[in-house]
Amino acid sequence: MAQKQALLAVHQALEKCFQAIEKQQSLWDSTLMECSPLLSSLSNLAEQLQACNNVDFKNTPFREFPDLKHRLKYKLTQAMEINLENLGEKMNVLQRVQDTTSNQVSTCFQMYELHADTIGLTAVLERSSLNPSVADMLEWLQDVEWFYKNQYLAKKILLQNISYDNLPNIQALPQSWNRTTEQVDQDLVQDTLLKVAFFMDSRQGS
Repeated sequence: MAQKQALLAVHQALEKCFQAIEKQQSLWDSTLMECSPLLSSLSNLAEQLQACNNVDFKNTPFREFPDLKHRLKYKLTQAMEINLENLGEKMNVLQRVQDTTSNQVSTCFQMYELHADTIGLTAVLERSSLNPSVADMLEWLQDVEWFYKNQYLAKKILLQNISYDNLPNIQALPQSWNRTTEQVDQDLVQDTLLKVAFFMDSRQGS
Protein backbone atom coordinates (compact mmCIF):
# COMPACT_ATOMS: atom_id res chain seq x y z
CA MET A 1 0.00 0.00 0.00
CA ALA A 2 2.85 2.34 0.87
CA GLN A 3 4.47 1.67 -2.49
CA LYS A 4 1.22 2.38 -4.32
CA GLN A 5 0.75 5.70 -2.52
CA ALA A 6 4.37 6.69 -3.15
CA LEU A 7 4.06 5.85 -6.84
CA LEU A 8 0.82 7.85 -7.02
CA ALA A 9 2.55 10.89 -5.51
CA VAL A 10 5.34 10.68 -8.10
CA HIS A 11 2.87 10.24 -10.95
CA GLN A 12 0.98 13.32 -9.76
CA ALA A 13 4.23 15.30 -9.70
CA LEU A 14 5.08 14.10 -13.20
CA GLU A 15 1.62 15.02 -14.45
CA LYS A 16 1.89 18.52 -13.00
CA CYS A 17 5.34 18.97 -14.50
CA PHE A 18 4.33 17.91 -18.00
CA GLN A 19 1.25 20.15 -17.82
CA ALA A 20 3.51 23.08 -16.96
CA ILE A 21 5.88 22.21 -19.81
CA GLU A 22 2.99 22.14 -22.27
CA LYS A 23 2.04 25.70 -21.29
CA GLN A 24 5.64 26.88 -21.32
CA GLN A 25 6.28 25.39 -24.75
CA SER A 26 3.36 27.33 -26.18
CA LEU A 27 4.79 30.54 -24.68
CA TRP A 28 8.29 29.66 -25.95
CA ASP A 29 7.09 29.08 -29.52
CA SER A 30 5.01 32.26 -29.67
CA THR A 31 7.87 34.34 -28.26
CA LEU A 32 10.31 32.97 -30.84
CA MET A 33 7.84 33.90 -33.59
CA GLU A 34 7.72 37.45 -32.22
CA CYS A 35 11.53 37.62 -32.33
CA SER A 36 11.73 36.98 -36.09
CA PRO A 37 10.47 40.39 -37.33
CA LEU A 38 12.63 42.16 -34.73
CA LEU A 39 15.73 40.33 -35.96
CA SER A 40 14.90 41.12 -39.60
CA SER A 41 14.31 44.78 -38.80
CA LEU A 42 17.59 45.00 -36.89
CA SER A 43 19.43 43.42 -39.81
CA ASN A 44 17.90 45.87 -42.29
CA LEU A 45 18.71 48.86 -40.09
CA ALA A 46 22.32 47.71 -39.77
CA GLU A 47 22.54 47.47 -43.55
CA GLN A 48 21.18 51.00 -43.90
CA LEU A 49 23.58 52.30 -41.25
CA GLN A 50 26.54 50.72 -43.00
CA ALA A 51 25.44 52.25 -46.31
CA CYS A 52 25.12 55.62 -44.59
CA ASN A 53 28.64 55.27 -43.19
CA ASN A 54 30.02 54.49 -46.64
CA VAL A 55 28.38 57.41 -48.45
CA ASP A 56 30.29 60.65 -48.85
CA PHE A 57 27.50 63.21 -48.73
CA LYS A 58 29.86 65.91 -50.00
CA ASN A 59 29.66 64.35 -53.44
CA THR A 60 25.85 64.26 -53.51
CA PRO A 61 23.08 66.86 -53.79
CA PHE A 62 22.74 66.50 -49.99
CA ARG A 63 26.03 68.35 -49.44
CA GLU A 64 23.95 71.44 -48.63
CA PHE A 65 22.83 69.68 -45.44
CA PRO A 66 26.08 69.16 -43.52
CA ASP A 67 24.41 67.57 -40.50
CA LEU A 68 22.22 65.18 -42.53
CA LYS A 69 24.57 62.20 -42.26
CA HIS A 70 24.83 62.61 -38.51
CA ARG A 71 21.05 62.88 -38.17
CA LEU A 72 20.47 59.80 -40.31
CA LYS A 73 22.99 57.77 -38.34
CA TYR A 74 21.42 58.89 -35.09
CA LYS A 75 17.93 57.99 -36.31
CA LEU A 76 19.04 54.55 -37.50
CA THR A 77 20.94 53.87 -34.29
CA GLN A 78 17.93 54.85 -32.18
CA ALA A 79 15.71 52.52 -34.21
CA MET A 80 18.20 49.71 -33.65
CA GLU A 81 18.23 50.41 -29.91
CA ILE A 82 14.44 50.08 -29.81
CA ASN A 83 14.65 46.73 -31.59
CA LEU A 84 17.33 45.54 -29.18
CA GLU A 85 15.20 46.60 -26.21
CA ASN A 86 12.26 44.67 -27.62
CA LEU A 87 14.46 41.64 -28.18
CA GLY A 88 15.64 41.98 -24.59
CA GLU A 89 12.03 41.79 -23.43
CA LYS A 90 11.52 38.64 -25.50
CA MET A 91 14.67 37.15 -23.99
CA ASN A 92 13.23 37.82 -20.54
CA VAL A 93 10.20 35.74 -21.50
CA LEU A 94 12.44 32.93 -22.75
CA GLN A 95 14.37 33.06 -19.48
CA ARG A 96 11.13 32.79 -17.51
CA VAL A 97 10.21 29.72 -19.54
CA GLN A 98 13.60 28.20 -18.79
CA ASP A 99 13.40 29.06 -15.07
CA THR A 100 9.82 27.85 -14.68
CA THR A 101 10.63 24.56 -16.39
CA SER A 102 13.78 24.07 -14.36
CA ASN A 103 11.89 24.69 -11.10
CA GLN A 104 9.14 22.26 -12.08
CA VAL A 105 11.63 19.56 -13.02
CA SER A 106 13.55 20.10 -9.79
CA THR A 107 10.36 19.77 -7.75
CA CYS A 108 9.46 16.58 -9.59
CA PHE A 109 12.87 15.03 -8.91
CA GLN A 110 12.63 16.01 -5.25
CA MET A 111 9.31 14.18 -5.03
CA TYR A 112 10.84 11.11 -6.65
CA GLU A 113 13.88 11.15 -4.36
CA LEU A 114 11.55 11.41 -1.36
CA HIS A 115 9.74 8.21 -2.35
CA ALA A 116 12.46 6.34 -4.28
CA ASP A 117 13.22 3.79 -1.59
CA THR A 118 9.53 3.02 -1.02
CA ILE A 119 8.79 2.63 -4.73
CA GLY A 120 11.81 0.49 -5.49
CA LEU A 121 13.81 0.10 -8.68
CA THR A 122 11.55 -2.49 -10.30
CA ALA A 123 8.46 -0.26 -10.17
CA VAL A 124 10.45 2.74 -11.42
CA LEU A 125 11.53 0.83 -14.52
CA GLU A 126 8.14 -0.73 -15.19
CA ARG A 127 6.42 0.42 -18.37
CA SER A 128 3.35 -0.63 -20.31
CA SER A 129 2.17 -0.31 -23.90
CA LEU A 130 0.41 2.94 -22.95
CA ASN A 131 2.47 4.41 -20.14
CA PRO A 132 6.21 5.08 -20.03
CA SER A 133 8.14 4.14 -16.92
CA VAL A 134 8.90 6.68 -14.21
CA ALA A 135 12.56 6.39 -15.18
CA ASP A 136 11.73 7.22 -18.81
CA MET A 137 9.72 10.28 -17.86
CA LEU A 138 12.34 11.59 -15.46
CA GLU A 139 14.97 11.25 -18.18
CA TRP A 140 12.75 13.10 -20.65
CA LEU A 141 12.26 15.91 -18.15
CA GLN A 142 16.01 16.31 -17.91
CA ASP A 143 16.23 16.46 -21.70
CA VAL A 144 13.55 19.17 -21.85
CA GLU A 145 15.27 21.17 -19.12
CA TRP A 146 18.59 20.94 -21.00
CA PHE A 147 16.86 22.01 -24.23
CA TYR A 148 15.56 25.27 -22.77
CA LYS A 149 18.83 26.07 -20.97
CA ASN A 150 20.91 25.38 -24.09
CA GLN A 151 18.69 27.40 -26.40
CA TYR A 152 18.32 30.35 -24.06
CA LEU A 153 22.06 30.56 -23.37
CA ALA A 154 22.98 30.34 -27.07
CA LYS A 155 20.62 33.19 -27.96
CA LYS A 156 21.69 35.28 -24.97
CA ILE A 157 25.37 35.01 -25.91
CA LEU A 158 24.54 35.89 -29.51
CA LEU A 159 22.78 39.12 -28.51
CA GLN A 160 25.45 40.02 -25.93
CA ASN A 161 28.07 39.99 -28.70
CA ILE A 162 26.26 42.62 -30.77
CA SER A 163 28.40 45.69 -31.45
CA TYR A 164 27.81 48.72 -33.65
CA ASP A 165 31.47 48.41 -34.60
CA ASN A 166 30.59 45.21 -36.45
CA LEU A 167 27.55 46.02 -38.57
CA PRO A 168 27.96 42.99 -40.90
CA ASN A 169 27.59 40.81 -37.81
CA ILE A 170 24.26 42.50 -37.01
CA GLN A 171 23.15 42.13 -40.63
CA ALA A 172 23.73 38.39 -40.33
CA LEU A 173 21.88 38.17 -37.02
CA PRO A 174 18.76 36.36 -38.38
CA GLN A 175 20.95 33.65 -39.89
CA SER A 176 23.07 33.38 -36.73
CA TRP A 177 19.90 33.14 -34.63
CA ASN A 178 18.60 30.34 -36.84
CA ARG A 179 21.88 28.46 -36.49
CA THR A 180 21.42 28.34 -32.71
CA THR A 181 18.14 26.50 -33.27
CA GLU A 182 19.68 24.11 -35.79
CA GLN A 183 22.13 22.84 -33.18
CA VAL A 184 19.43 20.86 -31.36
CA ASP A 185 16.26 18.95 -32.15
CA GLN A 186 13.56 21.62 -32.16
CA ASP A 187 10.85 18.96 -31.89
CA LEU A 188 12.27 17.53 -28.67
CA VAL A 189 9.71 19.10 -26.34
CA GLN A 190 6.74 18.40 -28.58
CA ASP A 191 7.90 14.82 -29.13
CA THR A 192 8.23 14.39 -25.38
CA LEU A 193 4.69 15.63 -24.84
CA LEU A 194 3.47 13.12 -27.42
CA LYS A 195 5.30 10.32 -25.61
CA VAL A 196 3.42 11.10 -22.39
CA ALA A 197 0.05 11.82 -24.04
CA PHE A 198 -1.48 8.48 -23.01
CA PHE A 199 -0.07 8.83 -19.51
CA MET A 200 -1.62 12.30 -19.19
CA ASP A 201 -4.97 11.09 -20.53
CA SER A 202 -5.02 8.19 -18.10
CA ARG A 203 -4.19 10.54 -15.22
CA GLN A 204 -7.06 12.87 -16.12
CA GLY A 205 -9.41 9.94 -16.28
CA SER A 206 -8.40 8.60 -12.92
